[in-house]
Amino acid sequence: MRLDTNSNEDFKPLGSTFCLIKPETLPTWGGSAKTDTRLPITDYSTIGGPRHNCSPFPISRDVNNRFILWDGDIASLDVDVITNTTDETLTESNIVSDRILSVAGNQLKEDLAHNVRECRTGEVRVTKGYNLPAKYILHTVGPSFKEKFKTAAENTLHCCYRNVLCKAKELNLRTIAVCNISTNQKSFPADLAAHIALRTIRRFLDKFTTQVVIFCVSPHERGIYEVLAPLYFPRDNLEERSALWQLPKDIGGEYGEPQHPDRQIRIIRNPQHSVLMRHHADDDSDNCPHDFEGGGSDLEYGLSDFNGLHLNSYSGGMQAEIQADLDRQHLLGDRPRNGVYESVVSDGIEGLEHQERYERLLHRAQIEDLSEVSGIGCLYQSGVDRLGRPVIVFCGKWFPAHNIDLEKALLYLIKLLDPIVKGDYVIAYFHTLTTTNNYPSLHWLRDVYSVLPYKYKKNLKAFYIVHPTFWTKMMTWWFTTFMAPAIKAKVHSLPGVEHLYSAITKDQLEIPAYITEYDMATNGIHYFTPQTQTTTS
Repeated sequence: MRLDTNSNEDFKPLGSTFCLIKPETLPTWGGSAKTDTRLPITDYSTIGGPRHNCSPFPISRDVNNRFILWDGDIASLDVDVITNTTDETLTESNIVSDRILSVAGNQLKEDLAHNVRECRTGEVRVTKGYNLPAKYILHTVGPSFKEKFKTAAENTLHCCYRNVLCKAKELNLRTIAVCNISTNQKSFPADLAAHIALRTIRRFLDKFTTQVVIFCVSPHERGIYEVLAPLYFPRDNLEERSALWQLPKDIGGEYGEPQHPDRQIRIIRNPQHSVLMRHHADDDSDNCPHDFEGGGSDLEYGLSDFNGLHLNSYSGGMQAEIQADLDRQHLLGDRPRNGVYESVVSDGIEGLEHQERYERLLHRAQIEDLSEVSGIGCLYQSGVDRLGRPVIVFCGKWFPAHNIDLEKALLYLIKLLDPIVKGDYVIAYFHTLTTTNNYPSLHWLRDVYSVLPYKYKKNLKAFYIVHPTFWTKMMTWWFTTFMAPAIKAKVHSLPGVEHLYSAITKDQLEIPAYITEYDMATNGIHYFTPQTQTTTS
């Protein structure tokens, strides 16, 4: 679909019951101080010490006059572009989305269903406004919030706002109406979401001096934004000075992105450090259970330059992931890299092609019937380990490598693991009574490893092989040395099931009876007493 930013031919005047709102009729944040009826802000200058020595967000009358906080109907705004918050299928029912779809008409619904179809979390899709006063609509998918994955949720919500604003700038659109992307059904803490939204908008307006941002909230949400907005958009010296005490320590990076100093990659440019750093970078299996805690950490490696505004930086986080690999290459020094993200720097377009293939496979995995593979029962999730990480079980004996559609097997693997690998996870592979009929080709294994994104390898904390044979150990060594070095230190060969109980409690490990029967016949009863791992940071 071609977007013409100079016209809005598809806009049809609405009935008289529709109240059209022009941006110039709304009071700007800079002008709102005159009519502000809230109690005066406390002067914190005589209490304790401030969190910041100088104002991270100094007074800017120009910025304040281009920021509008408004609790009205976003669909009624006569602006260049408005924002719609939805789900990955673009069919979520919420107050904002339902209103936009209702006013825009059936043409928008058809466009979303037949042309756009889907939008991944954190990404942005563009459509015309159709019957809306706005020329265009930017559709984005906000993250659901879980405390365990707080870091990933914060980063993703920032990406939603950043991508919306930058896409509007890229399309040369001046008036931008942004809704509250963290809707109630996403369970995102209101205060945390407000800080992310406000500082991202402030950083954007600092960099681009012609855009006007209208932040649209519901009436019951307005209160928290009125309280927090003076921290990022101070209107006088008292608000600016008070912000030194009230602003959180994390004020975001250059573009408002959340900062996590304890999880940032430290670049080591001396190749002589590669061997030493390898243990810290790759061997994060069980020695440091909180490394990369929170899942989705692919989003934490940094952000594309606001000034670049390259379209590919808003599609799937590809630019951020490529930057992550550049950092990773510096960190690990010279070593074999044969996976897609391990080789994206050296292989260039080939790495991007692998990513595109994975996106296609993921889409197929979500819509195709994979019951013939799932029904086998050789791959499934089984509880969590002692550190609370999901456990994936694979039974080698039940994998009919020569009598199964291996492409569908890969699709089922992706369908099962894609939502899990956003955080830490472990795999328990039982080689018990596995024969040559269960072995897939090395070519297929290499293809699977290469197409799986970097998060699969990074967030895999341990790969346990139970009842390995000598041949299994040799092939594992060869594969992890020459084809999958990123997971080499995470692979552990265990002679019996009871050794696995050190990492996974018995009640969390569901395995077929033939495995325990073989284990008892081979090793006896109570041949090993597991020691509980400690969860030290």
